Amino acid sequence: MTAVALEMTAEIDYESLPTNNVGVHMIAGAAAGIMEHCVMYPVDLVKTRMQSLRPSTSAQYTGGIVHAIRTMIRSEGIKTPFRGISIVATGAGPAHALYFATYEASKTFLSSKKGVHHPLAHGAAGVLATLVHDGFMNPVEVIKQRMQVYGSPYKRTLQCAYQIYHGEGFKAFYRSYTTQLSMNVPFQCTNFIVYEFSRLHLNHDNAYN
Repeated sequence: MTAVALEMTAEIDYESLPTNNVGVHMIAGAAAGIMEHCVMYPVDLVKTRMQSLRPSTSAQYTGGIVHAIRTMIRSEGIKTPFRGISIVATGAGPAHALYFATYEASKTFLSSKKGVHHPLAHGAAGVLATLVHDGFMNPVEVIKQRMQVYGSPYKRTLQCAYQIYHGEGFKAFYRSYTTQLSMNVPFQCTNFIVYEFSRLHLNHDNAYN
């Protein structure tokens, strides 16, 4: 191996992790968010339909997730389990990028010393990250769910967004925002406190292998 190759290997050494580079956090968060939402999208669509207040008799799934997806494909077409996925793929990237970037930046700003567990700082950083993430994702969720319901009148996500805005106003995109926060803020606050505590005590040297 040449000296140049050895130098390049040293520069990208895995042991140099973790990083405080905001750009890296944003890219990693965006990739993870898009993957998460896209892979699980058919399951999310089944959940939305099962939770509908008055589902159509053609959309009552009693045999589980696999049965529900098979029924959708058989009666509505192979694309049905992915109706509305474009808006989620578009929104999840920026939302999760901002989420992780906000958390890391807030955690660094609020923590007085590195390598010390600051429960309040980590919890507060989680709250701020959740406020930013949900503020960005709530309109996406509104459009997504209206695309997912059985018999949805919307054929395209842009058409759905346009009709919601002109028919119900901008507030319609944030109709469930406070409800979403009431669930996510306590969860994410607790999640990051436990995560940072566990990471510090289980990997005190912050080493990777």
